[in-house]
Amino acid sequence: MRVLGIDCGTERTGWGVIDSDGRRHSVLDHGVIATAARDPLAARLAEIAVGLRRVIVAHVPEAAAVEEVFYAQNVKTALKLAHVRGVALLAIAEAGVALGEYSPLEVKSSVVGYGRAEKHQVQLMVKSLTGVAIESEDAADAIAVAICHATHCVTAMRVAR
Repeated sequence: MRVLGIDCGTERTGWGVIDSDGRRHSVLDHGVIATAARDPLAARLAEIAVGLRRVIVAHVPEAAAVEEVFYAQNVKTALKLAHVRGVALLAIAEAGVALGEYSPLEVKSSVVGYGRAEKHQVQLMVKSLTGVAIESEDAADAIAVAICHATHCVTAMRVAR
């Protein structure tokens, strides 16, 4: 299964594409869509949408996964994150790609085994699971989301049998 994982952010939206059978995960590509903080939010959202559409066209994922919005103490930050997430969901829906949504706790528990893991721990486990060191925390988080989705899909298929 080819899965696109997305780690939403207004300045840095990470993405990663994996091929997975639910147990073995192979990183095909990853990156970050970086936007300038000085640009208006609408322009940044458009840039993120264009970038995600390019990734989807280039890699033709069977599924995509995005983290749910987490509770943030800064409401303004949470709202901006929700806007980026909406853009990601729209790009995925436009492409007709199946969507999975997971809380940050679910992603970290699935990949690291501990829901309160730090970013560097996620990076280390992504490297351990894929054999690829991902320098960008945002891209590593996106790959973690993709791994979480692949793992959940395989588990759901086993349970359905």
